[in-house]
Amino acid sequence: MRWLHNQSLHQPGIGNGFAVAGREGDREVGIEPGYAIDDLGREIVLTSSRTVPVPPVADDGAGKPQRYVLTVHYPSDEDLEEVARREGICDTRGAVRLREEPIFCWVPLNPDGSPAQDTTDILSGRKLVLAEVAVRDCSLAEDISIAQRRNARPPTQPHIACGIDEPFWEEWNPRETTTPRVEGEELYQIAGGLQAKIDTRSGGFRTAPGYFARIDGPRHVPIPINDPTRTIILDGQLSIVEPTAIDFQVQVIVLQFRVDIREPALAQLAPEDLVGLAKLYWRRVGWMGVEG
Repeated sequence: MRWLHNQSLHQPGIGNGFAVAGREGDREVGIEPGYAIDDLGREIVLTSSRTVPVPPVADDGAGKPQRYVLTVHYPSDEDLEEVARREGICDTRGAVRLREEPIFCWVPLNPDGSPAQDTTDILSGRKLVLAEVAVRDCSLAEDISIAQRRNARPPTQPHIACGIDEPFWEEWNPRETTTPRVEGEELYQIAGGLQAKIDTRSGGFRTAPGYFARIDGPRHVPIPINDPTRTIILDGQLSIVEPTAIDFQVQVIVLQFRVDIREPALAQLAPEDLVGLAKLYWRRVGWMGVEG
C-alpha cells in the first residue's frame, strides 16, 4: 500500500539527500544518506555515508575521458543482506530479517550522452541517476555534475494557469495619441475605451504572475442600420494594468477604422455606438498567467 501511495502521488526521483561529492583527480566519490522513490513506488533508503570507487578505465578508447552516470536502484531479492537468522522446526534454519541496502552502479555513456546500457531502466525511473562523471586514468577528469538528477517532488515553478472571465465593462477615456496614417489618410481613430476587472483566483497563484489576455469575440459584427448584411470591423488594443495574484485590470482602446468611416451608410455610426457594440459582443476575456 505504501508503494502504491508513492507511485500514485509522486514521480520517480530523489526525495532528499543522496548528495554526491567528488573533484577532479579523485579516485572515489562519496555518497551521503538519502531517500528516493523508483517508478514502482519502492523506497530507496541509504542510512549511512557510502564511498564508491571510480571505474578503473584509462579513457574512451580515443584518448578522451569516458563518461559515466552513477545510478542507484532498489535491491532485488537476491541482493538483500541477511541480518538475522533463526532456527526453525525439523532442523531448518533461515533468514528472518533482511536489510534493504540500495545498489549503486556505474553506467557508461555513448558519445551522444545516452546510456550505453540499462537505457529503459534509467528512462523509466527504475534506476535513478545521481551524478555524471568523466573518467581518465582511473580518476575523475573533472568535477562531477548533478544536472541529470530527477526530483521526486514535481517542480512548483513555473506555475502556468489559464481561464476565461466574463467582464463587467465600464467605459473609460484613453489618452489622446497619434493615429497611424496610410498614404496621407488616417488608418483609424479612437472611438473610446473599455475597462474591467478580471478574476484569476482559479489559477491559484501565490504571487502576481505575468499575464497574457485576449478578447474572445467577433471582429466583424453587424450594425443596426436598414441593411442587416452590413458589417464593420470591431477591434481594439488591449493592455493589462494593476496585476495581482487574484486579478488584473484590463483596458481596451476601441478603434474605429477608416474603411468604416468613409462609407456613407456607416457615417451615422457615432464613436459611442461602436463602444456600445464592443460591450455587447465582447462578452469574455481569455487569460493566461505564468508565475515563476
